Amino acid sequence: MSILKRFAFLLDQTLFRWLVKLFYPRYRRPRIGYMKHYRVLWQYFFMQKIIGFNRMVPWPVDFRSKIRGWRFINKGIMCDPGDNIGIYINAYGGLKLGDNVGISPNTVIVTTNHDKYDHRKTGPVKGVEIGNNVWIGANCVILPGTKIGDEVTIGAGCVISGEIPSLTTVVRGDNHIKIIPKNKGYEWDIYSEKLT
Repeated sequence: MSILKRFAFLLDQTLFRWLVKLFYPRYRRPRIGYMKHYRVLWQYFFMQKIIGFNRMVPWPVDFRSKIRGWRFINKGIMCDPGDNIGIYINAYGGLKLGDNVGISPNTVIVTTNHDKYDHRKTGPVKGVEIGNNVWIGANCVILPGTKIGDEVTIGAGCVISGEIPSLTTVVRGDNHIKIIPKNKGYEWDIYSEKLT
């Protein structure tokens, strides 16, 4: 590794890492192998912390996403809801996200809804729970009351409600979703990583 690359790496692991921890106290990702710390600042800081899109959220959120009720989100490590393009989350009903949850672009997660007899009122609070090592594909909708188990992969365009068991893949069918069991567990030990 050249001297310049070593210096850039050292700068990223010290100054830029410190700045990320300062501005995003709930950001918990691998120090190496995910996104360099200067890239986190470059991609999110100006629009989020200076201009003010999702300013109060203590983890990186893309300016084209909207997080409502972030205080009602209980999230694990390696999970930054809203860090992709076009994500909408209404967390007022309570949203629990496990470790290593990836949410793809244009996904909607709704934890509560309006009352069906009076749209000015909030309906019964239901919340959403999502387990560990879950991938949610693009253009999905997660409805109130949904519980997704551990090690679940949800294919693009699915509308999810009810309970999704652990160790499954969910794909769109013609008029419904199909739940397909997985043959083996998640391979990457996320807890062996040194986190920021």
